[in-house]
Amino acid sequence: MSNIKEQSTIEIILEKMMDAVGDSKEKIFEIGEDSRGEYNILKSELESVQSSVIEIIEKNEKMEVHSRFARNRLSEVSKHFNQFSDEEVKQAYEQANDYQVRLAILRQEEKQLRERRDQIERRLLRLKDTIDRADSLVGQINVVIDYLTGDLKQVTEMVADAVEMQKLGLKIIEAQEEERKRLSREIHDGPAQMMANVMIRSDLIERIYKEKGVKEAMEEIRDLRSVVKDSLAEVRRIIYDLRPMALDDLGLVPTLERYLRHIQEHVSASIVFKSFGKERRLPSEMEVALFRFVQEAVQNANKHAKATEIAVKIELTATKALAIIKDNGAGFDPEVKKEGSFGLLGMRERVNMLDGLLTIDSKIGKGTLIMVQLPVNGK
Repeated sequence: MSNIKEQSTIEIILEKMMDAVGDSKEKIFEIGEDSRGEYNILKSELESVQSSVIEIIEKNEKMEVHSRFARNRLSEVSKHFNQFSDEEVKQAYEQANDYQVRLAILRQEEKQLRERRDQIERRLLRLKDTIDRADSLVGQINVVIDYLTGDLKQVTEMVADAVEMQKLGLKIIEAQEEERKRLSREIHDGPAQMMANVMIRSDLIERIYKEKGVKEAMEEIRDLRSVVKDSLAEVRRIIYDLRPMALDDLGLVPTLERYLRHIQEHVSASIVFKSFGKERRLPSEMEVALFRFVQEAVQNANKHAKATEIAVKIELTATKALAIIKDNGAGFDPEVKKEGSFGLLGMRERVNMLDGLLTIDSKIGKGTLIMVQLPVNGK
């Protein structure tokens, strides 16, 4: 009875805590959204002000030329006063004075526009900092909420020790949040920005067509087509990072060949891929696990180990699937747990779920060899 009562009390406390955390998250989210809205408005105003600054500078330059000619004219009239009528003298003086006044007004306008531009830029920096902090806080709160309410049953089955289970659970949630944030940022900074650019450029094409004619408009259209092509390539890259479609259509080996060829084009390290055994399809979860395993190992070898040579080997037999990744990079001590590192831990748990075996052989300065074996007829 006492245990039930204590459990009920804990649930009430947890519920109140979750409500408080949820309210805080909403308020932080609102702050972030308000700041984001103001940021977008100010960004548009900044573009307008920058255009106005350019225009006023051009006007200033033209006015300075007129003013200089008027002053020279007035100087000439003053030197040869007797050669000019009263009306000509008056006109030369008034024209010089008029240009001088207009030039002073334009310079004041330019100064005000520059000051407004600088104010907006400073405000944008502060708003960007507020938005980033709000996004970070919301992400951290999501980690807390997910951890408190999430079902960690699968993690409990994978990790016997309770302390390790809690650490792994938090790391998984943090990794999910980081992945969501990364994907959101990639879409916002990539395709979303490109599509916004397409919309702006499409309006510009109409203006160019009216002002300059078909030839210039067609040139702009060709440039726009290149932007759309780049945007499409970026979308395909993001989709590929989430899950290569070729994995479902072609299978593990052809997808790895294609992926490693793509990686080779963007890194300086030499990547060699070999496959042995009869090429065949494996269960979907096994193909995904092996692909992610190779992907993680190759990325680690290139990014962290700074390897110049990376060898990938896949062997398929009747009873097992074997993947080996070897590099000549900096190496590491497998016994030392690096704070914040999730890659190897994620590999190990994925392999364990498939009743496989993961072997890591690495020494500092001696490179790394990672091998995974998965039973084909296992789970």
